[in-house]
Amino acid sequence: MSFFQNTRTVLKSLFSRPATLMYPAKPAKKTPLTRGHVTINPAGCITCRTCQRKCPTQAISVEVKEKTWQIDNMRCVVCAVCVDTCPTKCLTMDTQYRPAMTARGGIETYTVAGPRKKEPVAAPADGTKPAAEKKE
Repeated sequence: MSFFQNTRTVLKSLFSRPATLMYPAKPAKKTPLTRGHVTINPAGCITCRTCQRKCPTQAISVEVKEKTWQIDNMRCVVCAVCVDTCPTKCLTMDTQYRPAMTARGGIETYTVAGPRKKEPVAAPADGTKPAAEKKE
């Protein structure tokens, strides 16, 4: 009985179109929800390390003193947890796929702005206290 089932499957496969996509000939369909790779806006990063702590593969490294943000693309599994937990929303998920890497060393390093410090309020020229310091 299995011989006839196998023969039927072979004949069906010979005379029908392939079930797989022809990837090189036809590019993959991309939607707004497609996860391609993580991108960063370095000007918006406050080096809070939330993305580093939440990354399940430890692909992200944030150095506060050096003000650098690194991602190892060979370790990143494109889960978007870092994007979801970023408090400043400086991380985004791009819909474009990265090209295939043939050698180890897909680490990208960015110099970030770092934590923002509050600037002192300048005193008005007339000698009165600024509005922030007035107590009533």
